[in-house]
Amino acid sequence: MSCEALVLVAHPDDAELTCGGAIKKLTNAGHRVVFVECTRGELGTRGTPELREQEAADAAQILGVRDRDYLGMPDGAIEHTQENILKVVSAIRAHRPRLLLTPPPIERHPDHEAVYQLARAACFIAGLHKIITERDGVQQTPYRPSKMLCFMQQYDLPRSPDVYVDVSDTFADKMKAIRAFKSQFHQPDSEASGDPQTFLSRPEFLEEVEARAIYFGSRIGVRYAEAFMGVEPIGLASLADVI
Repeated sequence: MSCEALVLVAHPDDAELTCGGAIKKLTNAGHRVVFVECTRGELGTRGTPELREQEAADAAQILGVRDRDYLGMPDGAIEHTQENILKVVSAIRAHRPRLLLTPPPIERHPDHEAVYQLARAACFIAGLHKIITERDGVQQTPYRPSKMLCFMQQYDLPRSPDVYVDVSDTFADKMKAIRAFKSQFHQPDSEASGDPQTFLSRPEFLEEVEARAIYFGSRIGVRYAEAFMGVEPIGLASLADVI
């Protein structure tokens, strides 16, 4: 079954943090979006894989995402192997997205960088007829996404963004989805878990998420925006598309 967008991430909560507003705009318009998570985030300092799974399901529901796929790679050790490339190829062929969203090539977490490399290889290989993959015992047909965009995670993108999406009307949903990961992020009324403080659980972290959205919004004259870097050139049918 085809979808408009596939969001390939290393860990639960990556999609919500980076492009939750843009995702919600797509699902609000009736478009199908699929989350493909490489790991369960089992090395996370706070929470458990089981708790994060429930949080991820709650967050996806907030964003209107009904379909999630899990590729079974180890957290903290995602490698650029043929086996992992083919796992991503199988997901691409199964969901047949027009657009693939993925981390950028340079990031704070090495898993995010690894996912970018897997995505780049898999997007090409998925279109090759002589690469055979199966899912649920059925041989898959070749398929290649039309476009691939990198979202911004923690580090700045390697160059200026190519696309800014106005998420002013969905930013509140984005933050609600992020806060659904109660084990990971600061919760003013429930900080008695006993888990250690982390980079993500600092009270100011969510303020930084909002500040970035405000900054990106200022670049295009709106309240909040999310930024993306194109992997290949982005074409327009007409200059009327930017008027």
